[in-house]
Amino acid sequence: MGRPPEGGEAGHAAGSVTGKAGGLTGEADSLTGKAGGPAGRAPAPVSELPAASCRSLAVVFTDIDDTLTTGGSLPPSSYQALWDLFHHDIEVVPVTGRPAGWCDHIARMWPVSAVIGENGAFCYSYDRASRKMKRRSFAGGAAARLGPAGPGPRPLAEIAARVLREVPGTALAADQPFRVSDFAIDFCEDVAPLGQPAVDDICRILASEGVSYRVSSIHVNFWHGQYDKMTGVRTWLEDTRGGREAAATALGHSVFIGDSPNDEPLFAGFPLSIAVANLERFLPRIVSLPGYITRGESAEGFCEACREILRKREAR
Repeated sequence: MGRPPEGGEAGHAAGSVTGKAGGLTGEADSLTGKAGGPAGRAPAPVSELPAASCRSLAVVFTDIDDTLTTGGSLPPSSYQALWDLFHHDIEVVPVTGRPAGWCDHIARMWPVSAVIGENGAFCYSYDRASRKMKRRSFAGGAAARLGPAGPGPRPLAEIAARVLREVPGTALAADQPFRVSDFAIDFCEDVAPLGQPAVDDICRILASEGVSYRVSSIHVNFWHGQYDKMTGVRTWLEDTRGGREAAATALGHSVFIGDSPNDEPLFAGFPLSIAVANLERFLPRIVSLPGYITRGESAEGFCEACREILRKREAR
């Protein structure tokens, strides 16, 4: 996995990392009436996780890239950690910017209850008893506006073409053929890493087009519609727990684990949140901080968090 350009991803944190979708986090926060990590206070070591929270934990929501993975690969330790959570009756729901094609595979093959993909556009869950994939779109008619021009907002494909023309060195993400609701511009994964000015130029173009967007460590994703990762989490909880009040209760028995500024809406929306250590260099630029942070980076940090949760869950 490529690293962001110097100051790159962080430069878009806490508001400028988002287009219109950023405004949705306030609605999502109303599930609990409180933000996750208070502004101005450094996250505590993950070893200080409250034992009571670990014992009552029902769901782990987690980012994938640079949280479950290291260097673009899923190590055996992360996959084993997912199974360890499963065997302790803790549901796992990845929340990712990755495409629908990846999410279908993950929902089928990993020990997870669901996958929220393309930055909150949809949720896939696989019913193993009936051998049926359940697909729920949160994006409305966004998918219909990916391609040829027509009535309504400018198609995303036309906006992507403008970005590629005006920002040299960019490319469509290699996973673009497997997306249903958004476009992803690669500035670091499979192209030579671009500098901060190029990332700024991409965001400037997207802002001028009026689309929602987020900057990750490798891509700038953009879409039509007012949704994001946190609204996807909220909607999944409402669907599976039986309404808004039950979802608010369930959020209080959940944790989010992430790694970068584009996870800030989730750090803000969850009462209990953890960052892996690679977030540390971005902390001065983040307003809503995670409550806790690991010593290890990426997959090592994810496994550290899982071990701590299970250790405290089993202690009496």
